[in-house]
Amino acid sequence: MLRRTKIVATVGPATDDVQILTDMMRAGLDVARLNASHGTVDDRRRRLAMVREAANRANRCVGVLLDLAGPKIRIESFVEGKVMLVEGKPFVLDTALDPKAGTLESVGVAYKNLIHDVKGGDTLLLNDGQIVLDVDRVAGTRIHTHVRVGGELSNRKGLNRQGGGISAPALSDKDKEDIRVAVEESVDYIAVSFARDADDIEQARTLARRAGRDTRIVAKVERQEAISNLDAIIKASDVVMVARGDLGVEMGYAELTGLQKTIIHKTRAQNRVVITATQMMESMIQSPIPTRAEASDVANAVLDGTDAVMLSAETAAGRYPVRAVEAMAQIIEGAEKYQVSLGNERHRTEGQFGDSEEAIAMAVMYAANHMKVRAIVALTESGSTPLWMSRIRSDIPIYAFTRHESTRRRVTMFRGVYPVIFDVTRAKSTGELYDTLFTRLLELKLVERKDLVILTKGEQSGVQGGTNSLQILEVA
Repeated sequence: MLRRTKIVATVGPATDDVQILTDMMRAGLDVARLNASHGTVDDRRRRLAMVREAANRANRCVGVLLDLAGPKIRIESFVEGKVMLVEGKPFVLDTALDPKAGTLESVGVAYKNLIHDVKGGDTLLLNDGQIVLDVDRVAGTRIHTHVRVGGELSNRKGLNRQGGGISAPALSDKDKEDIRVAVEESVDYIAVSFARDADDIEQARTLARRAGRDTRIVAKVERQEAISNLDAIIKASDVVMVARGDLGVEMGYAELTGLQKTIIHKTRAQNRVVITATQMMESMIQSPIPTRAEASDVANAVLDGTDAVMLSAETAAGRYPVRAVEAMAQIIEGAEKYQVSLGNERHRTEGQFGDSEEAIAMAVMYAANHMKVRAIVALTESGSTPLWMSRIRSDIPIYAFTRHESTRRRVTMFRGVYPVIFDVTRAKSTGELYDTLFTRLLELKLVERKDLVILTKGEQSGVQGGTNSLQILEVA
């Protein structure tokens, strides 16, 4: 059985070796993530080139996701590199302080408008919620607080306001430049960090189109405002990421599991792709094996129906990047053995289909889940038909046969969909098309002779948006 849930893994200093990347791809990496929060544009260009070289070596089609930095609110730096905050003691956040002059009494803040976003009585959370500050008052450039939960605080740690409400726009000038570079480098997905509403997503999409490419947009749900606008954000996006780090800090960890399940369900219901991310196998930064709790976390996301699970520091900076991918693949496969094929789930059983392509895709999955079909083959230009098919859970693999490299890389994110190089325009007749298609399936050992396959295609070969037929064929 093929692994259906996909693996997104972050590249970084620990993967700056083509052989390591090649091994990660052979272990199961489907989409490489470039994190724009760290390093320079040149670093990302270099790593992207290494990813593409490794994909060639591994003979794998691998997608690329650029994760924009977004308005991550951070403190500045300390003179000594870190301090130990003590419960009950005063501590000041000062937007006018020298960026390198932090002490046990105060530290600078990179986001200058923070003084307008907080007030007395607010709670601020630093370093992913490990440090808790209660705001006493705001005076000029200084936010006076006292420490409720102390601990070690080091340079450039993140800062959140509990309950959300930070007014920083989702796209900074740096993000806009990174979008331009992403389009120039033909990156497949661009992730918008700290999106608040659908307008943030549309702004990123417009910038990508102006730069010359209709790059797919990922909405990272990590603000309380995003939860309030969730339905509209999903509709505006191509992919939604459950970014559990900052989301857990702003919303509270007690709500996080329920929110994850809600976001996955709502995203799939709108025919969008969903990624579950953050600290999935955090212990593997230092350990060669995950904890039982981490294995359960990954498995539960798989059982919830997520399209992909994501590794961050585990591969970007960890000691065991290849083992982390291997372990995640093993956990996914273990979980999928116990996942009942839900051919009778209620996805899209109400309302009307948007067009004939969606109707064909749903008919395919109903037929496939009630017949002994070995494979589903979608002749596709854009990847839309296999995406719609992948919203219905099934054990039957969906092969996206396409001549476009960009489409092959795009579908690497779709659950249960696998890209295959195939130029439909070369077939001069229907008979020749079937012969060529069967030959390709047999060459790749995806089927055997006499197996049944379901084929979807359009009347006009090579025309985007033209899928209008379903055929059940016996491999000859």
